[in-house]
Amino acid sequence: MFDITSEFKMMIGGQSVGATKTIDVFNPSTGEVFAQAPDCSREQLDEAIRVATKAFPAWKETPINERAQLLVNAAELLEQHADQLASLFTREHGRPVDGTKAEILGAAVWIKMVAQMRPPVHVHEDSEAQRVETQYVPLGVICAISPWNFPVNLSIWKIAPALLTGNTIVLKPSPFTPLCMLKIGELLRDVFPAGVLNIISGGDDLGPWMTSHPGFAKISFTGSSETGKRVMASAAKDLKRLTLELGGNDAAIVLPDVNVDEIAAKIFFGAFANTSQICVATKRLYVHEDVYDALRDRLVAIAKMTKVGDGSEQGTVLGPIQNKRQYERVVDLLESAKSDGLKLLQGSDIPNSAGYFIPITIVDNPPESSRVVQEEAFGPILPMMKFSDVDEVVRLANDSEYGLAGAVWSADTEKALSIANALETGTVWINHNLNLRPDTPFAGHKHSGFGVENGMEGLLEYTAPKSIYLAK
Repeated sequence: MFDITSEFKMMIGGQSVGATKTIDVFNPSTGEVFAQAPDCSREQLDEAIRVATKAFPAWKETPINERAQLLVNAAELLEQHADQLASLFTREHGRPVDGTKAEILGAAVWIKMVAQMRPPVHVHEDSEAQRVETQYVPLGVICAISPWNFPVNLSIWKIAPALLTGNTIVLKPSPFTPLCMLKIGELLRDVFPAGVLNIISGGDDLGPWMTSHPGFAKISFTGSSETGKRVMASAAKDLKRLTLELGGNDAAIVLPDVNVDEIAAKIFFGAFANTSQICVATKRLYVHEDVYDALRDRLVAIAKMTKVGDGSEQGTVLGPIQNKRQYERVVDLLESAKSDGLKLLQGSDIPNSAGYFIPITIVDNPPESSRVVQEEAFGPILPMMKFSDVDEVVRLANDSEYGLAGAVWSADTEKALSIANALETGTVWINHNLNLRPDTPFAGHKHSGFGVENGMEGLLEYTAPKSIYLAK
């Protein structure tokens, strides 16, 4: 019987495994420890890689349709236990339970859609003289490191394509949000052959141990750009393949022909959903001077109606910042904006409470050089800037070391497409945002990433091309 409240253990080689040391897991709504997760030792990491390596030959030879069916079976178990998992998810993450359940159910749908994909076989020549074809073969054991902002979805982004293509995997969720993925490991323990899927947890030492371990063929990492650079350096000595999904300081551009009442809520939640802890959230909002005041006032009105609080309380729309480290970064950015004399439109000052709560804050037309514009907040602080010249605003939007995503809002589709084509980002939305699909490539430009997730391009990142020449 699946018990969401039982002791949290790792899943290594099809077995539930504890550890001699543990890490504390905090409820961000209270700032208090409510559980412990295993702190994986070096020896346990070695064992996880050993069993994954042992499982790889048989798993890669398993027909892909059978591998796909096991993924579908896993998705169905997530659906069956979504309510239990969502409650735990809210305690460790802070997001309201409707949002955590939606992530779990969305992850199940994602798995099922990935399970329908198949790597191609390219036939280059099939003549009387020869047949030349390229297949895509699995790499081996995958090192997967997922973040705390979407701990289930972004883990599934790695697990599903890795297993479908015939690899085995060792996944490490963030030490801030390990519990839900540990329970998912327990739930899926008997779905896949032993050693195919392994889920471990640990503190700050575990990630570097993994990325430098010679037993991995590839690293798939989602996190900050600075950490991504260290991961890339660590992988270099063994020439491990890499996929890095990193930070962003995503710009949205609002043209003067928009209907403010129609788009205001979409823009608001495109910036503040999940308490702005989304890599592709709008983090810089450029609004044409003709509609600036109207949109600003509408966003402030929505902010005043949006309840920020404990995710377990009814009516809460936005929860706390997920962890104390990130909370302190956001507080520092907010205090910097205050000390610089910027105009802050917000409901209240930072509450004097145990939880990691930040009020929804809109910064009214700050200078481009200010920290709130130049830095990725990853918290509910949105700088809103006024512009008059489209070419200049595109230049400002592109004037960033990041290039993850962007958005354009306009009634003129042709004009919006022209701007979208000019933005130096891997994803651009027109008249909507935060829309990602498993069949569509997701990749960062510049310091926002290396490699591809999702789509056929992302699937093939878990493979190597193998060309076969057959003389007839």
